[in-house]
Amino acid sequence: MEFAAPAWLLPVIGSALALGLYDLCKKHAVRDNSVMPVLFYATLCGSLFYVVITLLAGTASAVCSLQVWWLILLKSLLVAASWTCVYYAMRELPISIASPIRASAPLWTFLGSLALFSEFPTLLQGIGMLAIFTGYFLFSVFGKLEGISFLRSRGIRLIVLGTLLGAASALYDKYLMNVLKISPKTVQFWFSIDLVFILGAAFLVRSLFFGQKRRFEWRWSIVFTGILLILADYLYFYAVSLPDIHISILSLVRRCSCIVTFGVGVYYFRDAHIKRKAVALVLILSGVFLLALAR
Repeated sequence: MEFAAPAWLLPVIGSALALGLYDLCKKHAVRDNSVMPVLFYATLCGSLFYVVITLLAGTASAVCSLQVWWLILLKSLLVAASWTCVYYAMRELPISIASPIRASAPLWTFLGSLALFSEFPTLLQGIGMLAIFTGYFLFSVFGKLEGISFLRSRGIRLIVLGTLLGAASALYDKYLMNVLKISPKTVQFWFSIDLVFILGAAFLVRSLFFGQKRRFEWRWSIVFTGILLILADYLYFYAVSLPDIHISILSLVRRCSCIVTFGVGVYYFRDAHIKRKAVALVLILSGVFLLALAR
């Protein structure tokens, strides 16, 4: 019997790979650095890259109604708030803890999709999702071995809040592109531009009224952070626009980017308890394999 992968699988795996590399560059950019300028310049570099490429290729969907623009602006505000929380958390937490907690977003996306879109999984999909959720839970348990209190840590609170906002954004993506049928190119074009102005305003307000508590150091990982995220989002938006997709399952596969982050990050950033955390990764990989089989 010949196996045919679902149409969304390859673009989502590509998005997960780019997202994993993005997390590594992001961790390198914010480590012992001022967060807001890193966030703003990374977003600016990524947005400029996307807008210039799409304009040169003649594929930009820049024309949209005022109503559609307001809908996209709401997504931009959600993402800006999520990224701000996550960037600050990434500076404080080990990457082998921060990235997997961030990857728990599909749990909240699944619960939201169940309530809003009636996305009931099949038995095989349910087993795969359970394996992935178990892997995420083990990652949180192993964090305690590194002296991280999940109740008292500022970094944990920030990354949990950023994850919840990210899950809300994922649900909103399906509403925009799969329910309202707004073009993914239109969403990404205006989303990229809106983010620059939103984060630029936040950076300006913080600089004028609160000052910079840490010195900002320019690093080339800032540029790659922005570009890799644009690539990850482009592939993700394309997958979301496909018919009959389940946003909960798509989000699960995409968040397996933590495997890339884990594999490279623990070596580069010298994180601890690698063997125990590897067990959780095996569960996540097993779950993704089951999801790929369940069409």
